[in-house]
Amino acid sequence: MPPVLRASDIGTYLYCRRAWMYRNDGVESENRAEMATGTELHRRHGRKVLVAGLLRTLGLILLLIAMILLVIYLTNSFLK
Repeated sequence: MPPVLRASDIGTYLYCRRAWMYRNDGVESENRAEMATGTELHRRHGRKVLVAGLLRTLGLILLLIAMILLVIYLTNSFLK
């Protein structure tokens, strides 16, 4: 079975062929701390984006409920 080619491999190769070669040969990076920090920042950002999307969806649902309740109220007001 051929090895799996990931998008990050292509990006690494296009950015720096030597870095791609080192990574494939199992050579450890010298800036592990910086990479770990960057990974954590991306993880935090991803969580914030997810929460923002959920809050937006919740807001739209609440707006829809409010509009439905308004229509029901106005309909009942005009029928009396």
